[in-house]
Amino acid sequence: MKVYAFMADGTEETECLAVADVLVRGGVEVTLVSVSDKKEIVSSHGITVVCDAVIGGVDCSDADALFLPGGMPGTRNLAACGRLADMLTDAARKGRRLAAICAAPSVLGRLGLLIGRRATCFPGFEGELTGAAYTGEGVVTDGNVTTARGLGYALDLGLELLALLTTKDNAAHVKSAIQYDRV
Repeated sequence: MKVYAFMADGTEETECLAVADVLVRGGVEVTLVSVSDKKEIVSSHGITVVCDAVIGGVDCSDADALFLPGGMPGTRNLAACGRLADMLTDAARKGRRLAAICAAPSVLGRLGLLIGRRATCFPGFEGELTGAAYTGEGVVTDGNVTTARGLGYALDLGLELLALLTTKDNAAHVKSAIQYDRV
């Protein structure tokens, strides 16, 4: 299994890295991808994160999932990346899993990838989930799209994606190993 997690300057680093951590613990290969021409991004909290690749150097045709963390202005920076928009649209057309947390489901909404689906996001971004039925739930999976409300649900999102990409038993094992009993 292979997941590409896209980061931009202003990304909420914990939303990205918590999900990536859970997936890696469960045996999923995660590639952190900067949507700029440099591997380093500066998060919404001023923390520098070095990504594995830049968007111009990745081919997501082998992706099992594409993941967007939220944060501001990171979400706006993700939305402004035309190459990322093309990758998301192509992945959706091919039925690959898309995931987004916090403000980032708005990126999927603006691309029309949530039409007819149930979805959630950080409060205040509901109007940008074009065509979706907003639920307000912590984590929502509808078809090949999984969305989460915010940072407090990052581990839940990671576990949901792990169950969807591998097995529920694998996700339960990781959940137990990290001493997480919330969900």
